[in-house]
Amino acid sequence: MSQFVDSDENTPLLRDEPRSDDVNDDDYRSRWRSIRVMYFTMFLSSVGFTIVITSLWPYLEKSDDSADATFLGWVVAAYSLGQMVASPLFGLWSNYRRRREPLVCSIFINLSANIYYAYASLPSTGDKYHILISRAFVGFGAGNVAVVRSYVAGATSLKERTNAMANMSACQALGFILGPDEVDLIEDPEETIDQVAAYTSNVLFFIVMFIFAVFETIATPLSMDMFAWTRREAVFYNGIIICCIGFESILVFLAVKVAAQRVGDRPVLLAGLAIIFCGFFILLPWGNHYPKIQWADLKNNSLVSQLSSNSSFESTGCPYDQTWCQYTPAIHLAQYITSDFLIGVGYPACNVMSYTLYSKILGPKPQGVYMGWLTASGSGARTLGPVFVSHVYTLLGPRWAFTIICIMVAAAIVLLSFVYHRLIAFSVRHGRTIE
Repeated sequence: MSQFVDSDENTPLLRDEPRSDDVNDDDYRSRWRSIRVMYFTMFLSSVGFTIVITSLWPYLEKSDDSADATFLGWVVAAYSLGQMVASPLFGLWSNYRRRREPLVCSIFINLSANIYYAYASLPSTGDKYHILISRAFVGFGAGNVAVVRSYVAGATSLKERTNAMANMSACQALGFILGPDEVDLIEDPEETIDQVAAYTSNVLFFIVMFIFAVFETIATPLSMDMFAWTRREAVFYNGIIICCIGFESILVFLAVKVAAQRVGDRPVLLAGLAIIFCGFFILLPWGNHYPKIQWADLKNNSLVSQLSSNSSFESTGCPYDQTWCQYTPAIHLAQYITSDFLIGVGYPACNVMSYTLYSKILGPKPQGVYMGWLTASGSGARTLGPVFVSHVYTLLGPRWAFTIICIMVAAAIVLLSFVYHRLIAFSVRHGRTIE
């Protein structure tokens, strides 16, 4: 018990027996070498995800003519559903076995699933279902996020943790060799985690990831409807926008480290939510300019989109079967870019602060399972978000979709304000350090 009380925020959670300074230096370097391997793992995972998400809708449309925007929501959600199922399992596995095992297993699953996705259009029928299944398996393989984050949280001190989480998130934006596999963390059974703070952190993270899932899902269909972009143009221009947001996020992650040290984690999280609210509020349609409509001809008692005899011609604009296109004002390109910029600032700030606060609330205990549940809540949000926005957007249009998102963000700000005083580090709660 005395050993537990003597630990402070400056002491890495990788507690070793007293050794020589040279050995301690070697252990410290080994620990950070392992953490950088985790950064690289997250980087590669993010690169693969970004490449797919920007081209998913055109790939789905080209592979199967029967696929619509609603089915796109299920395909995007399949990834997160797979990750939601896998994250707690891999997190539990990492708590009892060497972390190499779940990492290698998840990478093998991810690689196999991506190969399946690449060839999903080869079967003569049911291509959209092959794409759906392959994305679910890719998401299952991506459940290693829980293992990566639990390792980084467990292998760093409380003061190092914000920097480590921000650096890892920056590696995600840019795109198994572990040192010590088992971390013997000190735990006092008499001191428990604040369940309200832990549950609230999961809810806030759910909302943050739900909002971003909506943003990344709707970007391509929205731009095609509002700006009459072709599939090729939508993939190209949105790819450029997401690339810019990625670089923007890196700068935000670097700024977050400085801001959190000066004002604390909670104010940064609150500011991030406020910026996201502004981003979606700006995206609401207004004015008297309406989107171009994809009209249709009546042939053999059925509606058929107007296409020329030239098969290379692609009809552009807002589909005629989305009735809101005829009375909802178009979103201006300036609105779209401004919203992208604001969300690119608010989301990374909320993301890294959510993980940092959660790991500090948990304190010096094995965090594999806990990080698994946090990742699962985020994956659940990324499962429901695409389904929600694909249905609401298709039936009611962007005005309703983005209004509901603004209400959700406002609710998250109110929730954070109510529990603000409870979202504090484990060691602060139990009086061993001053906040």
